[in-house]
Amino acid sequence: MQWLNEPPVWQAGDGRLRVVTGLRTDFWRVTHYGFVRDNGHFYYQEQTGNFTAQVKFEAKYESLYDQAGVMIRLDSANWIKAGIEYTDGQTYFSAVVTREFSDWSVVPAHSTGPVWLRLTKLQSAVKIQYSSDGLSFRLLRLAYFPDAREAQVGLMCCSPEREGFEVEFHDFQIGPPIDQGLHE
Repeated sequence: MQWLNEPPVWQAGDGRLRVVTGLRTDFWRVTHYGFVRDNGHFYYQEQTGNFTAQVKFEAKYESLYDQAGVMIRLDSANWIKAGIEYTDGQTYFSAVVTREFSDWSVVPAHSTGPVWLRLTKLQSAVKIQYSSDGLSFRLLRLAYFPDAREAQVGLMCCSPEREGFEVEFHDFQIGPPIDQGLHE
């Protein structure tokens, strides 16, 4: 795996990745705010075909827009990030789909411990699911994503309003697509 925008502090080993974010990092394009940011931390591998990526993670969410999760990316204008984001004083399961312009959707997380995110790519669709126990996954988002031959897939974290956001990812895995339909 390799970094896009390597963080100032990180450590990988024993199925874990620990990250401390740099100052004012984010992935966002234009919508509402008018700016483009492409300096978030993204630890990825190249992936072809259809697949499911899954990870368990936890973090110390304290500042507006602190975020961590998974990402699939073709380039700076075509990507999806999904995970937990801190806004309005609480954590939300969050998904941002970007095709030149970013959108954003959230669902209250109601979780204080670790969470699981699952991203499944099937042809030109990406299904994003979340779980609070690692067993029962719920649909967060179904989105179009260009069916390119190769995409970057991995772990993402950002702290748009500060530095020093601490995240720990556990047991990141990519394998054959889990195609159970939209609802388990």
